[in-house]
Amino acid sequence: MTGIFQNIQGHYATEKSAILSLLSGRPGCSISGLAEILGTSIPKVTRIVSEMVQDGYLVDLGKSGSSGGRRASVFGLNPAVGYFVGVHVEQEHLRVAVTDFPGNLVNDVELIPFRLERTEESVAEMCRAVKHCISYAMGLDPSKVAGYGVDLTGRVNRLTGYSYSYFISDEKPIRKLLEEGFGRSVIIDNDSRAMAWGEYMSSLPGAEGNILFLNVGWGLGMGMVMDGRLYYGKSGFSGEVGHFPLLDNNIPCRCGKIGCLETGASGSALHRLVKEKLAQGWASVLSGKGDNLTLDDILEAVRSEDVLCIECLEETGATLGRAVSGLINIFNPDIVVIGGRLSVTEKYLMPPLRSSVNKLSLNLVNSDTVIKVSKLGEKAGAIGASLLAKHHLLFGKQQSNKANTWKTAENF
Repeated sequence: MTGIFQNIQGHYATEKSAILSLLSGRPGCSISGLAEILGTSIPKVTRIVSEMVQDGYLVDLGKSGSSGGRRASVFGLNPAVGYFVGVHVEQEHLRVAVTDFPGNLVNDVELIPFRLERTEESVAEMCRAVKHCISYAMGLDPSKVAGYGVDLTGRVNRLTGYSYSYFISDEKPIRKLLEEGFGRSVIIDNDSRAMAWGEYMSSLPGAEGNILFLNVGWGLGMGMVMDGRLYYGKSGFSGEVGHFPLLDNNIPCRCGKIGCLETGASGSALHRLVKEKLAQGWASVLSGKGDNLTLDDILEAVRSEDVLCIECLEETGATLGRAVSGLINIFNPDIVVIGGRLSVTEKYLMPPLRSSVNKLSLNLVNSDTVIKVSKLGEKAGAIGASLLAKHHLLFGKQQSNKANTWKTAENF
């Protein structure tokens, strides 16, 4: 099954990689169009495309719809090559997405009740649960899965295969355990980076671009795509924006520091604010919840237009907007995406966030940045992880530790 997924080799290795990257998430392209993008001759691209069709990577999708002159053949990625599975690990659930070789979502994202523990047995059980989901809930043949991507919260080193949130032993990184359980190649990554990649591929596939993805859940993380590349940093732990010491609130963070952004702009911050107001006697549909109050309770109260929860959410959004202002001033990105659990409160979260950005960021800088809520929503992590799995299989051995990711077509 995985024989086709060898690194692209031969005289045209660079161009082949560029074509695969360019066509990911796109409906197809003509030879003349590919030649123009790659900046090379049509005869050369014709030879490359012919090889890739013969190898099974590409298929002829038929003639273009041009009304004038001779219609050109359009080529795209071959859906029959295989599937890629993305697994987004949440505290109490797994979200599973399956995409085909072109990057299309094959089935809607499935939710599996599961709590991953730091044991080999739990990892093995997770693999069995995912394969069962693929076979029975989705009706797909697991033997046609070419690779798996798994995203995890916290610090993840995709090069070594270790997760420090789910560290099990020095001898066996969690990636090795997952590969044993799935019987396929596996890549692991941080959840915010997987979300960022999924959002990037749905917004700017095959193009250079800069996206900052803020994962606003119980905590606060960030994934960055810079110039068409996922950015990892020296040790692979970039994006810890939640632990930026921005606030002078003297509130301890779960990391042990004081005044981290996460203590004022996250689901846990919203939870704390609501609990404090309730303890002070503020009226709310949540009055009487006490220590049983959950973040889901608060989000449901927001949907029911509870005034207390909306006011606390607006305060959270304004604080998050301060951080976004700084990020825009530093990175000048094309897009800032707000995702994660709190993104479902868009109606109340985004106005104070945008107000803070307008007030605090530089107008010349923020005028070129689009701020939006995640297009993929709660599916972003699972879809992003499946797309990471494909690129890892195709380009993983070509990547240097310094680059820490693959390039998109325009980088060649």
